[in-house]
Amino acid sequence: MVQLQDNKTLHVAIIGGGPGGLATAIALSALSNVEVHVTLYEKARELREIGAGLNIGYNSWRCLELLGARSEVTGHLIDEVQQRNGLDGNLLAKRGPSSLPVKYQSRRVRRTRLQRSLLSQVPAGIIQLRKELISIENLPEGGASLNFSDGTQAFADLVVGGDGIRSVVRQTAFPDHNIKFTGTTIWRTLVPSSLISHIPDVPTCTSWWHGTAGHVYFSPVDDPSETDSENQEIEISARFLVDPETDKVRRWSWGVDTTNENVEAHFTNYDPRVREALSKVPKDSWKEFSAFAGPRLNELHAWNKLVLIGDASHPLTGAFGSGAAFAMEDGWILAQGVEYVFSTLASKQSSFSKDEGLRKVLSIFDTIRSPYYKRMYQHLDNMKAKFAGVADTFEGRLQARIAAFSEGGLDWIYQNDIEQVWKEWLQQKDDSIPGQVDASFVSSSL
Repeated sequence: MVQLQDNKTLHVAIIGGGPGGLATAIALSALSNVEVHVTLYEKARELREIGAGLNIGYNSWRCLELLGARSEVTGHLIDEVQQRNGLDGNLLAKRGPSSLPVKYQSRRVRRTRLQRSLLSQVPAGIIQLRKELISIENLPEGGASLNFSDGTQAFADLVVGGDGIRSVVRQTAFPDHNIKFTGTTIWRTLVPSSLISHIPDVPTCTSWWHGTAGHVYFSPVDDPSETDSENQEIEISARFLVDPETDKVRRWSWGVDTTNENVEAHFTNYDPRVREALSKVPKDSWKEFSAFAGPRLNELHAWNKLVLIGDASHPLTGAFGSGAAFAMEDGWILAQGVEYVFSTLASKQSSFSKDEGLRKVLSIFDTIRSPYYKRMYQHLDNMKAKFAGVADTFEGRLQARIAAFSEGGLDWIYQNDIEQVWKEWLQQKDDSIPGQVDASFVSSSL
């Protein structure tokens, strides 16, 4: 094990206990050639997922395999996806299963299953609950001081911001960066399948019912071969869009309780099957999520000791429906960078400090991940431009949405193999400048 020049241990503080934070803790703790002390700080009283289901596709499966956290993640195999006119229920388009091997095909799973699987791989003693970060101080002698709402402090050589869309770490690193309400409100819940199984076309597969200002989404989240019928559930996710410039309602970021009446009032003109399904949702089970977003960050790190992962690094609030995968990819790449710099490079140099090493680590991380997120922002800009030319009628907007769902070209997201990305970086890096890559790698990433 390599011992660092100024201190044999690299102290890493991870802020946030979501998929990205947990994945980072697992990946860093697994390093065998660098002595890393990891602490994960989570502001909640207990570590639990807020929401309903999420999509686990090829990019997520690869991360989970690398983290040793795949086995407990089970759910509904997405073998059919339907697109419907939400007002009259007409089927407009559908697609069948992926051509990928079954083990890598997309599944809709309960968020709690992903969290439980990741938690099972986090070493004991790493997670500290009820730790709400309020500020970070940049220490001139190296490292950072973390200040929590309970009055306690902690020290870290590296602070990993996995604290979501309203990231304190991001606000500290980039105080001029701001997020704002996008106009989209999402309501999510899980419903026992037995409550809506009698409704034609609703519970049979994954389906999108598009309306004039949003959609309602249905999907099973359980594998019938592994979950008893009485315990099987269906996810309902309902979205409604308003003009954010004229909206006067106070918006929250994540997981606010709301009433059945509030949700149903936004979908009164939908097909009777949708309205009946919404009426069957048990009382007080809806959670409301207001979507926020912010401009792209040119860099994902600051001070040579702060780095952003997941939603904190690219504030887009689920624009691609693969946020857990992005966050886990970030955490795994960061850990590989730490091992490469503090083991491989350090063994070749007679003198190597933590500050120098962290500067190289963050340069590697930024070189690999920043172009990836830049490409996402560019894709969204391109889609916005396409929609700008669509006829301003329900039929015109509906056809544009169906076309957007049907078009390909996003394999670089959903079939991303983060281990292969790392291998390509190792192959294409410029050995004369440790911690950098040549222009061809950056170009290929874009």
